[in-house]
Amino acid sequence: MRAVAMQPWKNWAGLSASTPQQVVYPSSMEEVVQVVKEASQQRKTIRVVGSGHSFTALVETDQILLSLDDLQGVIETNDNEQTATVWAGTKLKLLGESLHKRGYSQENLGDVNVQSIGGAIGTGTHGTGIRFGSISTQVIGLTVVTARGDVLECSETHRPELFRALQVSLGSLGIIVKVKLRVLPAYNIHYKSKRMNLNDCLNRLTEFNESHRHFEFYWFVHTDTVQVKFMQTTQKPASKNSAWNHFNKVVIENGLFWILSEVCRLFPQLCAPVSKLSAKAVPIIEEVGASHELFATPRWVRFSEMEYSVPADKMNEVIKEIEACIKEHRFAVHFPIECRYVKGDDIWLSPAYKRDSAFIAVHMYKGMPYKSYFQAMERIFLKYDGRPHWGKLHELTAADLQDRFPMWTQFLAIREQMDPTGLFLNPYLSRLFGVQ
Repeated sequence: MRAVAMQPWKNWAGLSASTPQQVVYPSSMEEVVQVVKEASQQRKTIRVVGSGHSFTALVETDQILLSLDDLQGVIETNDNEQTATVWAGTKLKLLGESLHKRGYSQENLGDVNVQSIGGAIGTGTHGTGIRFGSISTQVIGLTVVTARGDVLECSETHRPELFRALQVSLGSLGIIVKVKLRVLPAYNIHYKSKRMNLNDCLNRLTEFNESHRHFEFYWFVHTDTVQVKFMQTTQKPASKNSAWNHFNKVVIENGLFWILSEVCRLFPQLCAPVSKLSAKAVPIIEEVGASHELFATPRWVRFSEMEYSVPADKMNEVIKEIEACIKEHRFAVHFPIECRYVKGDDIWLSPAYKRDSAFIAVHMYKGMPYKSYFQAMERIFLKYDGRPHWGKLHELTAADLQDRFPMWTQFLAIREQMDPTGLFLNPYLSRLFGVQ
């Protein structure tokens, strides 16, 4: 087992950093058990790290940081069940490629594919599509190493309460080592991107959700323009690699946007003109490709992010209130606001628990002040019964969260039962859960 002492760590956004006493890389279930038992004996804590794409301090620790990077890949697929069992450290990009080679695809993915599957389900990562839940809803079985070093399996029918708690658990109940996923026969996606007027888009939200498998839009603040993205399954073959589409996704959406973001960081008064310029540069794209290739897009420009879920039918009202707030306060922001839909589920800590949800994300370029903008947005989200995305920034306390997540108390009871000594806690999680 690889181990590195005093190796500094920081997350992708650069907002969270720590220097663990040790970073360990187990390469088997037995080695994970060994790390847990030794840490328990030495009264040290463990945090599990994926790709560091959460914006919060979920992973920060000065003790043991455990990476599952050496536990990646598809363990097995079952053609009769249409399931795949995978190591929890598997990065989503590798998972998509590996499943595709075996003739399978995941039913939905987010727009970033560098996370590990364990981290993605741990924080409730989601894509878009009102008929589809988060990635956690694709999980039908989990294998976890507990604080005592026991290896437990759970599913909808075996230890169902533990399963519902583990599906989104912030790495606080144990170390998820194996994930069993429901999968689909491999399929292609027909992807379209175009510009549209904001009000026209808001007036057609129901239509777009009903008529497309996946629908999302990005509103360019300080303008009345949105980029809408539609995706449908198709029998058409994959498009030939289009140099123009590649140019748009890499050069325009990343390279040029990075340059414009640097301009805004140095001259915040130019945020509105830059947003208007970005709106005019929205790419008009149409292409067909394998689902795992088209769900995700490159993300080179680094930023801070807050994302909340609100009831799906409140999207229009929330966007209108955000628009008025930005006009009133003249926030120096040039990042578009990302708007997606997720089907309701029965996962205890899911922001989409028992309700179809609209997810609205606000961003600020790395190095630019974001707190006043995010705080104003958070007040609006909370007004509409908002629930935070666990991997994104928010300022809620344990008491606030108890009011917003109906199964909060039940989750805390299972956490106490699974990890009474706090082996898997850090200061951030202790505050979040109200643990003394």
